[in-house]
Amino acid sequence: MRFGDLMPAPYRLMVKSVLLIALAGTSAAITWQVQDWRYGSRLNEQSRLHTETLNQLNLASAAQQRAEQDKRLALEQRLASSEQTHYRALSDAQRDQGRLRDRLATADLRLSVLLDATTGNGSVSATTATGGVVHGSTRAELAPAHAQRIIGITDDGDRGLIALAACQAYADEISRKR
Repeated sequence: MRFGDLMPAPYRLMVKSVLLIALAGTSAAITWQVQDWRYGSRLNEQSRLHTETLNQLNLASAAQQRAEQDKRLALEQRLASSEQTHYRALSDAQRDQGRLRDRLATADLRLSVLLDATTGNGSVSATTATGGVVHGSTRAELAPAHAQRIIGITDDGDRGLIALAACQAYADEISRKR
């Protein structure tokens, strides 16, 4: 005799229904669990891929930033080198101008101008060149005060040319960077 034979028919039907519902519920729970695992693994994979993408973007951004910093540093070094070169040229010109002024002040050096031989108005005292490079031409010596003023003018001109060269070099370096 079986267990189901001892029960009346309506109860057997009810037990079978309960077992079927329990089996269906278990099946649904298992299905939900499998879906949860499957979607969970997909979400984990997407999260991992997203994290890898963000890491790659961060690395690329850091590399680009380093490259820009390297470019800026190289430009700063070139500008500093150019500035040193122009500062050295300016200080050399100032030193040379100072020596020239000192030699003019001590009468160690005299400035003279070449006179046009066709103008003989006699207003400038002329001296002949005894040991000069130009032979046979008439020259006039400048007064020390006038010579100092001429040297001052050339000094200002030299400084202006050196400053202009520095500005041009700076503009070239900056425009080359871009």
